Amino acid sequence: MAKKDTESSLPENMTLELRRGVIILAVLSQLNEDQYGYSLMNVLTGKGMEIDQGTLYPLLRRLESRGLLESDWRVEESRPRRYYRISPKGAEILPLLKEEWNRLTEVMKGLLQ
Repeated sequence: MAKKDTESSLPENMTLELRRGVIILAVLSQLNEDQYGYSLMNVLTGKGMEIDQGTLYPLLRRLESRGLLESDWRVEESRPRRYYRISPKGAEILPLLKEEWNRLTEVMKGLLQ
């Protein structure tokens, strides 16, 4: 890869890295009601948090493997879909993540002025 290509992709890579942790909080915050992946993606996008399928689906599986989400398969409109919801463990952790997010945003406001 040429140096110019690396330099032009640096802002994009840094932005993606910054968003990575925030996406976990965004996903958990929207799963109080059962959602399948595509509907969750639309909800997040509608609220200004764009996320692509290649990021969302592996994240959902990872959060479920950590016990933060639960899921089940349902057939609606003749299509099977996996519906996700926050687990009791996820519901316990979400307020802690929100608190930390609020603390960090206050700190960053001060740092970025």
